[in-house]
Amino acid sequence: MFLASGLISRRSTRRQILAMTGAGATAAMTATSAFAQQECRVGPPPHKKGPLVFLNYDQAELDAAYFQPDYEPNFKEVVKRYASDSDITRTRLGPPQRIAYGPTDIEKLDIYRTKQLNAPIFVFIHGGAWRSGLAKEYVFPAEAFVRAGAHYVVPDFVWVQNAGGSLIPIADQVRRAVAWVYKNAKSFGGDPSRLYVGGHSSGGHLTAVLLTTDWQKTFSLPADTIKGGVCLSGMYDLTPVRLSSRSSFIKFDDAMVEALSPQRHIDLLHAPLIVAYGTYETPEFQRQNREFAAAVKAAGKPVQLVVAENYSHLEMPGTLASPYGVTGYPVLQAMELMRA
Repeated sequence: MFLASGLISRRSTRRQILAMTGAGATAAMTATSAFAQQECRVGPPPHKKGPLVFLNYDQAELDAAYFQPDYEPNFKEVVKRYASDSDITRTRLGPPQRIAYGPTDIEKLDIYRTKQLNAPIFVFIHGGAWRSGLAKEYVFPAEAFVRAGAHYVVPDFVWVQNAGGSLIPIADQVRRAVAWVYKNAKSFGGDPSRLYVGGHSSGGHLTAVLLTTDWQKTFSLPADTIKGGVCLSGMYDLTPVRLSSRSSFIKFDDAMVEALSPQRHIDLLHAPLIVAYGTYETPEFQRQNREFAAAVKAAGKPVQLVVAENYSHLEMPGTLASPYGVTGYPVLQAMELMRA
């Protein structure tokens, strides 16, 4: 039995325990209880409900629905875990081939190569609310793809605070990264006709942007440049995001919301799609993913909705890191690298 004052033996008598704890330990346990309640709270801070700003959300509720730490108390710990897991994966696979895909310092991508030649390619777009994250921190899914026979590519791209508050340059960079991979696939043993993309959170949003890009018009590439995609816990309609506290660091305008809301451009989708979310995610992230998948299905296009039971938002990328994960298995199946 453990108490704030130290370790108490199972053989201690009730009188000894009471003597060892006393008022000080009672106060400590009360404080610990209060701390636990505070740290384990899920959802927006207690408040009197105000005017509705979107659906049935008031401002505090909508802000919380787009702020992961309010629903995931161990947010920072999971981010650190992915960084350390990436270090371990890099140790096993070796350093990546790092290549520039554009003119600025940030426009570089890492390629983790499989041993097979003319192999399929999976490009992963990391999350971080468009304002954090680096390619080197998202290596942990690479081994599942490399061992299965696919190249794993993860690009770096500008953060929104370094892009004048606009998401347009970010979308432009990830598009150019994918175009570079397509055009240069054979230089690293890749098959450009088997190019797949995936991403998580804001990276899930950018993945959907990639999947609804007019590749013929913008890059003179085939309309079906991308052969399949997986959007993990993404955002597909920026209207509620614009109304949330994320507008404090993103300078939304009507043109940006229109151009970068993939749900409005499903007509440009030419690839089978997997959409996934966890049941412990915020209500908005669950809604966004359900409704995007439903809209794709209503448009008569192939989509698979994966509901990951008992997974939180930040745990979703981890499901991609295992060939038998909730999302890893169907993605490798879609790439014809996993038997049914």
